[in-house]
Amino acid sequence: MKKFLILIIIVFVTAYSYSQTNKQPVKVTDMLKIKSINGINLSKDGSKAVFTVTTIEPDEDSKWDYSYVNQVWMVNTDGSSSPKQLTTKEGSSQADWNPDGKRIAFVRLAEGKPQIFLLSLDGGEAVQLTKFKHGAGTPKWSPDGKQILFSSNIPLKDLLTDSVLNPGHSVPAWPYEKPGFEKNEELKPTSVKADPDGSIDEIRAYLENDVNDKKAKVVDKLNFQDEMSVNTEMSFNHFFIINVNAPEKLVELTKGFYQFNSADFAPGGRQIILSGNIDSLQHPDRSLEAEIFTVNTDGIGLKKILGGEGMSYNSPKISPSGKWLAFQYSKTALITIPQLAVIPFNGSAKDKTDIPFDRNKGNFVWSNDEKYIYFNAQSNGGEPVYRADVKTKKVEQLSDYNSGVISFDLANNKLVFAKTEVNDPFEVYLSDADCKNEKRISSFNYSWSQIKQFSFPEKKSFTNNKGMTIEYWIMKPANFEEGKKYPLLLEIHGGPSAMWGPGETTMWHEYQFFCSKGYGVVYSNPRGSGGYGIDFLRANINDWGTGPASDVLTALDKTVATEKWVDTSKLLVTGGSYAGYLVAWIIAHDYRFKAACSQRGVYDLATFFGEGNAWRLVQYYFGGYPWEPATKATLQRESPINYVQNITTPYIIFHGENDRRTGTTQGEMMYRSLKVLNRPVEYVRHPGATHEITRSGNNRQRIDQMLRTYEFFERWINKKSF
Repeated sequence: MKKFLILIIIVFVTAYSYSQTNKQPVKVTDMLKIKSINGINLSKDGSKAVFTVTTIEPDEDSKWDYSYVNQVWMVNTDGSSSPKQLTTKEGSSQADWNPDGKRIAFVRLAEGKPQIFLLSLDGGEAVQLTKFKHGAGTPKWSPDGKQILFSSNIPLKDLLTDSVLNPGHSVPAWPYEKPGFEKNEELKPTSVKADPDGSIDEIRAYLENDVNDKKAKVVDKLNFQDEMSVNTEMSFNHFFIINVNAPEKLVELTKGFYQFNSADFAPGGRQIILSGNIDSLQHPDRSLEAEIFTVNTDGIGLKKILGGEGMSYNSPKISPSGKWLAFQYSKTALITIPQLAVIPFNGSAKDKTDIPFDRNKGNFVWSNDEKYIYFNAQSNGGEPVYRADVKTKKVEQLSDYNSGVISFDLANNKLVFAKTEVNDPFEVYLSDADCKNEKRISSFNYSWSQIKQFSFPEKKSFTNNKGMTIEYWIMKPANFEEGKKYPLLLEIHGGPSAMWGPGETTMWHEYQFFCSKGYGVVYSNPRGSGGYGIDFLRANINDWGTGPASDVLTALDKTVATEKWVDTSKLLVTGGSYAGYLVAWIIAHDYRFKAACSQRGVYDLATFFGEGNAWRLVQYYFGGYPWEPATKATLQRESPINYVQNITTPYIIFHGENDRRTGTTQGEMMYRSLKVLNRPVEYVRHPGATHEITRSGNNRQRIDQMLRTYEFFERWINKKSF
């Protein structure tokens, strides 16, 4: 019997080893196989869930190009069947259940505008409900299933002249800030004919035609950069209700030259809960407050229930009975963690009960018995589901740090969620309300990912010079063999308030790609990262360089000390956005790396203030503006461009040509400076690419950037000297 058991063990170990050695390496083109899942929405009885699946499909007109395609899918939550695709035309998303569970509303493009469609589960084609000229999105059914609440983003120019939405042709009460004009008179309609040789009014009409014909851009607002270009336009998100059986009956819920962010029906269907900002004294670019309102479903009786100067109240969520309102609030500062709180629905801020939890939270869902508020939050390398006991204020973690719950919903004691983990980037799972008895109910990525050879991260930690615990993860090469030496790549995250870990989706493929190429990878969450509380988040204020660099380099040092497979002559470093900054800072102060890569980085903080749409980071992190003496000195000290003469490491710099979040001038400054200094540097620009190139950008460019980084590293890791 003993010999038989030994034989069984030998056979099992041999079979397991064979299965591991016969798995395929992760390829760069595997990024095209990843199907991502979001927008999970459960039917009222919890028997079915709808969600959006994003796939990457070949472009019919070009062999090497690929497009993102969104479709709505459904799955029965008894686990008896596989998910079913409900839509076939591209661009379908944002599905919401009718209360009877027999129909869904969803959003799809129609004649170039997003519109709301209805689809019966009994069969047949989707029927277009809205034909709103400004487009329609974020549909929400009324409790009786007879109406749908939706949003629409309306340009200022259209709102000024729209005889239905603005019958009196009024202008904003807040100052438009065009120099030399008063009371926004320049926004009022005029019948003056354009004439370049005419009166001053006729000349102004002529100049306005140049703007309309895109021959000139005139900038008068503070926030003039969007994600792609200089943008002089303004728009306002408003909410409407449409009668499903009489779509011509449209109720305008919100009005005016103000921004509203979210809306939902209160139980009973007679009121809407809204978040937004109504500030008649300041231009919207200057007013950072957010407030919570109620309004009747006939559009009458808009009432502010939470708001205040210098405060942001947001994310309102009504309990199922309508008795309680959960929300978040904070001061209008970027480097903060909003506080979760609850008030009676008819209460005010003085009635609030805070539920302390020192993490950034989102996706709030009440339990049916109103005992708990569920949410997810990035924390310690993962994105678990939590629930807060409203009575005791105790927060309970339901899922682990080694995975990330991207989207979830709760109904009838069932929790349905999309999860990412190391061995599978996205799947749909079912569990009970305690997040127990978990069961995978989809195979969007499971089949192909199971034949891949993955590297699994090992979590480590140390205490930095501020007494803070720094967590880091080590990944061995996928084809690791004991006794061999391998290059080690230090990966750094951006933000600087981002967080990385096994439960974070955006780096899933990149880590595995480099491990499959025979590299080890180490990444960490240095001071200033999200996921570790407010003190940790604010620990890099006035210190973007030295402190965070110390944390990531200590993670590297400790990896080298414990992992004997690391070839210390083949150390590499890469990072994007803020991490592009930190890579430049590090190689200007440290010379251990064989090659380095910065993507879409910031290198001169004073220039970043002017050319990046994330310019407020300068004020929030460094306490002022570039012309103020104390801040000016800090920005000079903290800007890598001022140490460029010290950089000798071979260096590749990437930037998207349409990246307006950080701007492109600083990358050019860094490249030219190094070129003048005759240092080994290469500069890559991706036409049309924005700051999101590696996450949701053109797929050919995503592949290009990853391969160019790898190819650049390969040029140098076998050289004996620089």
